Amino acid sequence: MLILGIESSCDETAASVCEDFRNIRSSVISTQIEEHKKYGGVVPEIASRRHCENILEVTKQALKDADVTLADLDGIAVTYAPGLIGALLVGVNFAKSLAFAAEKPLIPVHHIAGHIAANYICHKELEPPYLCIVASGAHSHLIEVLSYTEFRVIGRTRDDAAGECFDKCARAMGFPYPGGVHIDNAAQNGDSAAFKLPHPAVAGTEYDFSFSGLKTSVINMLHRADQKGEIIDKNNLSASIQRTISEIITEKTMKAAEEFGYKKIALAGGVSANSGVRSALGNACAERGFEFYMPELSLCGDNAAMIACQGSYNFAAGITADESLNAVATMPIDNIIY
Repeated sequence: MLILGIESSCDETAASVCEDFRNIRSSVISTQIEEHKKYGGVVPEIASRRHCENILEVTKQALKDADVTLADLDGIAVTYAPGLIGALLVGVNFAKSLAFAAEKPLIPVHHIAGHIAANYICHKELEPPYLCIVASGAHSHLIEVLSYTEFRVIGRTRDDAAGECFDKCARAMGFPYPGGVHIDNAAQNGDSAAFKLPHPAVAGTEYDFSFSGLKTSVINMLHRADQKGEIIDKNNLSASIQRTISEIITEKTMKAAEEFGYKKIALAGGVSANSGVRSALGNACAERGFEFYMPELSLCGDNAAMIACQGSYNFAAGITADESLNAVATMPIDNIIY
């Protein structure tokens, strides 16, 4: 089975061909990071325009690299939710047109499900059910992966996501966009115990996340130091931020695993590239005898390989769409509407 995947939910235009569920024949990504860097974050209008400019050539290259034609494909998968609505619309409309012209099935894919599926590409032995923590710039979810196409959320962010906290703290520290990687790099030379930072909790729930208080605490600390003419060691603060976010994610994930009886744990999303998070979760799983899975660094961020992979499982489950498929900016993974 050959599935073409198309991803355009934010600022990466990507296309990929997946063979037999988990084997990636090609993966092409056109990134916009350098352009958005001067604005300190993604500008939705610019992102949408660049998708329009890049999506055809990116898809052509993915087909060429995989040595296949449209006629060889069994289906065309596309991210349709959630994400920046303008960016999503580019991918969805392109995929609909391509599927119609090639007379191929159109397969809708939820972006978070795609991030989870990145682990299938890297770990051929991984099968549901298991517990997955999805952490990115927009999402922090604790998800029970019941099957390849069924999910149940047991915890989610109530305000800022983990990746957003990394990026906003980094911006306040003077690091360029995207800031998460700069905090990770600086943390390697810092003392993670230098600053005691808060572990915000959400009243009434054990597994929901809240990173807004941590972000505010760091920003206020930096402002106070600036007003007093004091210099805060960025390496130490970076290490402390990374340690705190890693602890929050790990503590909630381990508690949920023990309560719900999971011994297989997976990590996914952009924050899965963070060395502190990867190490903290890996060590916690090893101490408890749990199996731990995480994607390769190249598959942590947005890419189309994960969309093609998840699209393969959706297609096998009979999940397809017609020309009425629309982009949706916000959609919970445990209430997917195709």
